[in-house]
Amino acid sequence: MYKIIASDLDGTLLMPDHKIAPYTRDVLQRLHNDGAYFVFATGRHHIDVANIRTNVGIPAFMITSNGARGHDADDNLVFSHNIEPTVVAKLIKMVKDDETITIHIYRENDWLLNRSDENLIKYYQKFGFRFTYFDPVSPPLEDIAKMFFTRRNHDYLISYEKAIIDKFSGQVSVAFSTPFSLEVMAAGVSKGEALKVVAELQGYSLDDCIAFGDGMNDVEMLSAAKKGLIMETAHARVKAALPNNEVIGSHVDEAVACYLEKYLLKV
Repeated sequence: MYKIIASDLDGTLLMPDHKIAPYTRDVLQRLHNDGAYFVFATGRHHIDVANIRTNVGIPAFMITSNGARGHDADDNLVFSHNIEPTVVAKLIKMVKDDETITIHIYRENDWLLNRSDENLIKYYQKFGFRFTYFDPVSPPLEDIAKMFFTRRNHDYLISYEKAIIDKFSGQVSVAFSTPFSLEVMAAGVSKGEALKVVAELQGYSLDDCIAFGDGMNDVEMLSAAKKGLIMETAHARVKAALPNNEVIGSHVDEAVACYLEKYLLKV
C-alpha cells in the first residue's frame, strides 16, 4: 500500500459546495487507522485548510499556497518559501491599473485583496477565513507566499501568464489553480517539490506516494508521485501535460474516496 496519500482539495477531494462529504471523511479516517499518512496539497491558505482538516478529523500534513508553505499535523511550520519583495512590487505594478483583475496576496496569516469581490465575499463567509484590503500604491512586500490574479476569462489571464513568465523567468513559478486564477510563487515552488520534502520528513520517498488533482498547479505533484491520478473534470491542459496518467471520476461522485476504498483500504 502507498504510505502517503496526497490530494488537492477544490475540484478533487471536496464536493461542489467545497466541503468534505461524509463518505469521503469515513474513508480517510479508515485509511488513517490502517497506517496511511494523508497530505492536503492545495493552493489555499493554511489557515483555511486547517479548518477543513479539523472537519475531516485526522492528523494530516498541509502543503498550502501551491507548495510555498508546509505545516505538519501539529500545525508546526516546517518549510516556507517567499516571493522576493522586488518581484512582488513589479508584479503589482504590472497588474494594478487593470480594473478587470483582482490581485490577491497570501502572507503567513493574511489574505489581502486590492479591491472588493462580491463572489469571494459570499463564498468565504461560509468558511470563516476573511480577507482584508491592501493599497496597491503602497503594498506589502515581505513574507509573501503567493500572489494570484483572478478574472472570469481564462484567455485574458493567459496573456498575463505569458507576460509574467517572459519578464520574471527564473524568479517565479506560475500555474493556474483554476482557469480563472493565475497564481505566482517563488521560483522552484510547486506541490511536487513540497511532496518530496514531506515524504522525506516521514522517512519515505516519492515512490511511496499516490496523488490526486485536477489543476495545472497539480501537474508537478501528479508527475512526481509514484502514481498520479487526474480527475475527469480536470482542465484540458492538465490531461495534455500528463497523457499517460490515469483519469478517474468526478469530485461530484467522490471519486477519490471511491478509488482509495477500492484499491488501498485493507479488507
